Amino acid sequence: MQAYKLALPATVMAALAVAFLNTGALAAQQTPPALERAVDAGVKVVKQFPAGSGLTGWVLSQGARYSLVYTTADGKTLVAGALIDERGQNLSAQHEDMYIPKPDFSAAFAQLEKSAFIAEGSIKHPKSVIYAFVDPNCPYCHFMWRAVQPYEAAGLQVRWIPVATLGPTSMPKAIEVLAAPDKTAAFRRMEENHGKPWKPDAGKTEQSHPSVAASIRRNGELMDGFGIAGTPGVVWRDKQGKVQVKSGMPRLSELPSITGLPEQAVTDPALAKFK
Repeated sequence: MQAYKLALPATVMAALAVAFLNTGALAAQQTPPALERAVDAGVKVVKQFPAGSGLTGWVLSQGARYSLVYTTADGKTLVAGALIDERGQNLSAQHEDMYIPKPDFSAAFAQLEKSAFIAEGSIKHPKSVIYAFVDPNCPYCHFMWRAVQPYEAAGLQVRWIPVATLGPTSMPKAIEVLAAPDKTAAFRRMEENHGKPWKPDAGKTEQSHPSVAASIRRNGELMDGFGIAGTPGVVWRDKQGKVQVKSGMPRLSELPSITGLPEQAVTDPALAKFK
């Protein structure tokens, strides 16, 4: 199953799951019974479209987040995930491009430059700059950090924006980095020791650094504003100046387009599964 870069929250998907188990005959109405309870839970139907093979596609939204689902001709079964045709083409990706509204993130992007971030890579004269929302406890964030090291050596600057979403230790770990005299060194040390036992710094807590904790919470709100459902979440301007957003660990093949730099050799064996 493919995760879309804009996905419904878990609570909404739970509502969908309940709805799937309680569908009856398709009524003479636009929205099939499989979606009724989701709509009652706050999900909005943005668009309906024919998806081929007797399926109907639905663009759903809640807040700034969008998702695609499909229903069968009788409306009794809902399909979530990637539709692949006989030629191996990802129809869901095509439907996403065609039907999911393209949000304007210009205002939110301006807030990124004011966020509490850690700059790493080429600092003085970067060839390219990207932003990445990361949680200290996120293993895929760590994989992304490892994946972009060759690009940083080639002129990329990554502005890592810490959030605290994955357990009670996320906040104190993020505070330790943002409250450090050398944030970049602290961030690199955290990544180099990812997965190892962690000893809290009694001098860097939410109580001792409330303003730092508040900035981390604002980072989380900013991430939500981009419709990013989980970490890592990458935001950048493409060559045309358009703001692009990517949720989840990028494929290695996507890094040149994200960074705007030529493809770099990524030889880390731990990243082979992301090719």
